[in-house]
Amino acid sequence: MGLDVRTIEHALLTGKWDDRLSASEDAPVVKFAQNVVNGDFSDLKSQPSRDLFTVTASTEATLDRPFPAWFKFSDPSTGTSTVEDELLRLVCAVACLHAFLQVNWTGPDLDIKPLDLLTLTPELSQVVNEDLLHQKAVAELAYGGEPAYHLAKAPLFLLLARLLLDTSFQHIDSAPWWRLRTWRVHQQVLDEPVAVPPDVMTSVELLLDSFATEPDIAGRLLLEQGLLEHYVGHDKSAADYFVRAARATQLEYELTGALGKRTKFQQTELTQLILLAESRKRGDADGDGADANLETSGAVDAGGDSTAGTAGPSPPDTAIPAIPETLALNDDTLLEQTAFTSSSTAGTPGSRLSHIDPASQPALHPLDQSILLALCLNVKNLSPAHGLTTEQMTPYVARVLSHPRNWSVHTMALLLRSRLEANRTRTVERATLQLQALVDQMPTADSPLAERLLLIHAIVLPSRWEMERELALRFLSIGVVKSALEIFERLEMWEEVVRCWQSMERTDKAVAIVRDLLEGRKAEADTVIARGKAAFSATRMQVRDATREAKLWCLLGDLEPERGLEHYTRAWEVSKASSGRAMRSLGGYYFARGNYPDAVTCLRRAVAINPLLSRSWFVLGCAYVRQEDWESARDAFVRCVTIDDEDGESWNNLASMYLRMGEAGKTVAIDEDDESVEAAENAAREGRPEDAEKRIPFSNKLLAFRALKQGLKYAYDNWRMWTNYMIVAVDVGEFSEACRALARVVEHRAAKDGAACVDEDVLDKLVDAVTRGTGEAGSHGGEGIDELTAGASKVNTSTGLARRVTDLFEGVILPRVSSPRIFRARARLLTAEGRYEDALNAYLDGYRAGPAGMMERGETDVEKWREAVGEVEEIVDVLRNFGPRVDGFKWKLQARSVVRTFMGRTKDFEDEPEWARLTTLQEEIRKED
Repeated sequence: MGLDVRTIEHALLTGKWDDRLSASEDAPVVKFAQNVVNGDFSDLKSQPSRDLFTVTASTEATLDRPFPAWFKFSDPSTGTSTVEDELLRLVCAVACLHAFLQVNWTGPDLDIKPLDLLTLTPELSQVVNEDLLHQKAVAELAYGGEPAYHLAKAPLFLLLARLLLDTSFQHIDSAPWWRLRTWRVHQQVLDEPVAVPPDVMTSVELLLDSFATEPDIAGRLLLEQGLLEHYVGHDKSAADYFVRAARATQLEYELTGALGKRTKFQQTELTQLILLAESRKRGDADGDGADANLETSGAVDAGGDSTAGTAGPSPPDTAIPAIPETLALNDDTLLEQTAFTSSSTAGTPGSRLSHIDPASQPALHPLDQSILLALCLNVKNLSPAHGLTTEQMTPYVARVLSHPRNWSVHTMALLLRSRLEANRTRTVERATLQLQALVDQMPTADSPLAERLLLIHAIVLPSRWEMERELALRFLSIGVVKSALEIFERLEMWEEVVRCWQSMERTDKAVAIVRDLLEGRKAEADTVIARGKAAFSATRMQVRDATREAKLWCLLGDLEPERGLEHYTRAWEVSKASSGRAMRSLGGYYFARGNYPDAVTCLRRAVAINPLLSRSWFVLGCAYVRQEDWESARDAFVRCVTIDDEDGESWNNLASMYLRMGEAGKTVAIDEDDESVEAAENAAREGRPEDAEKRIPFSNKLLAFRALKQGLKYAYDNWRMWTNYMIVAVDVGEFSEACRALARVVEHRAAKDGAACVDEDVLDKLVDAVTRGTGEAGSHGGEGIDELTAGASKVNTSTGLARRVTDLFEGVILPRVSSPRIFRARARLLTAEGRYEDALNAYLDGYRAGPAGMMERGETDVEKWREAVGEVEEIVDVLRNFGPRVDGFKWKLQARSVVRTFMGRTKDFEDEPEWARLTTLQEEIRKED
């Protein structure tokens, strides 16, 4: 009877063994696969897996060759491998990967060592030991210029899993999926995320159609793809995968409001944010028979105590699993968790979840819980760092914590809650203690290993060292520097050690530590162990992680900026031209000193090594700007916003590059062809003079407008960006947006800059856009108005531009600042609306605020007086034109008063020729009586 490969693959992927396989299959590889699913990796030490890990060479020269050259399975496939051979390779890879996860992620401690796997010749067995394998594996796990964490336990397991999965598989469909999982674990071992090979993602796409036909399998695959995208910073793509995963598993969820109380003394129930969620009913057909009655299982409150569910006692197969310790809040005001009012009509009207009682929601399937936690991560990534983010994330975490179903998922939920509570005064203590408890639980055996590994690939649980690092950073944030320093030193995270000493203003101590490490006076843990081995020959001492040493040289360069060039160059040489950190540091060094050509050279090498770090692209773009290479700068800032869509500064710079390219005569094509774009472009063309070719192309302006609009979502308080956005919005005919931008600038700058915060040219254009559209355009002010205003004014008027501009004056500008030109613009708007009395008053306010109205006796500036004479003549013309339209308004009296008062204050200028104009004007007013 042939192997049921598909069922075995399914069991390995889901972590649940099908007992029918054990009864029907007698091949050794099937028993091996069953043990791996159950968390037993001891078969790696016996046949036939030891044959797979036989070192093919027998001389000491083998030790200087990379691991792929040690084993036969790393050779290109000849296409003659059998199904059983490929299955053995897959099972060994899964066992190695999960062994690495056990020893570094989930615990408890592992009972096998990497050396137990290898079959060595007697000659090699004399020189190969665990420490050599460790150092060599760490060095070879470095990728994309980023070093692997050197204290990761048994790194050879991860390297072997990757080497096995990189071989060719003709009969195993799920190998690309396991390759995806291995690469995500590999990413978490590196100092910084790096770009994975493109085929890692593309090779699993076909599985959705050919292999992952079951809802949970499809949902798990989509979720894991999204988690890899999340880890490398592709948040939009990750969000799409998470939503598709929820859709695949038929998870229903809705973020809504429900009445409840959050404090112990609260008397009135208020609307609280809540996540309603419900899993689909699962049966034996889904392979999750134990979860068929999830709604009958108990819940766990914030203190970790089990409470019975509403549907009766839990059956034996749905008993609550062993879970990490959940610390109680024990606050004198806040409740342990929000107490929601029992209701049968929760959610929005017409919602499919309206039947759920917010006070007693059904338990969720563990996979659905993982999806909710992933969606919670995405809320954090796509939202600004302010309180609303915490409020949005908390309901997701609370929904998962209410019904613990899996050790790893519950651990992840507690970790997220700890992060959310770290910045609140009443919860910071529990946040720190909870994180400490999670760190302490790792070595324990309070739950089976198979339970811990069941959904380890469906969450982004940090490794042991990352969780301890997070605890140290938490200590650092609350001022417990000594405890943080002890953890960092034990973990040998020297960069963080240096930061601790710098925070204590002991830079000399930081420099001494780094120099001691580089010069051998202070050794890291693996080096100390290696030196104690008598069998460790002198040639083997040369096996060292060059990428990690290069990082130390870079760290020394940061601490000694006066010798930075020397240290960064040494780092680049030590790494044999592979350290992205060295090139990033050199690029920053040259940029800070104005050497932009060398900065560009170094930063281009840095982004070639690791293209996922947006900061490198940003500095590269700035260096191109200094060289006035607008096109290359545009490309660099495009990469910035591709990596980090929330980088408002990069969006602003990208917009600037589009405009600069236009000034240089380079037109950028618009990637969409809709009627609104075409209409706006036609309006712009119609309004341009004959020298249009000398202006920035409309397509460049439109792209700049879109870039600024996107950037303002993440830099809402940046008034400079609002100013740029306002100007570009006027240029592309988006007057409503220009109105909004001007309002933001005034709100930000009025207290500091006064009337100077108002761009009066833009204000005049906005008023013209309204007045010309109503046929009431006047000739007062607004000189140099582009015909584009007239081309787009009718559309903007019909969409409420007049109301927006009116609100801008009445609600934003005039309550804060004023100037003659602002009053005149306001008067023109009122005139267009037919409000002649208000318009006259606005004109008069503008006159009083101008030179003529504020001129005092004794003025000696002739030019200022001549300008004031023109203002007097203008206000008299305004009174003549609009005064008769206002019933009961004595405009002649007002005009005489204006002229008489001005002449009385400025008698010192009677000998000037312009004085005759004032006399004539006074006579004309008298004759009109």
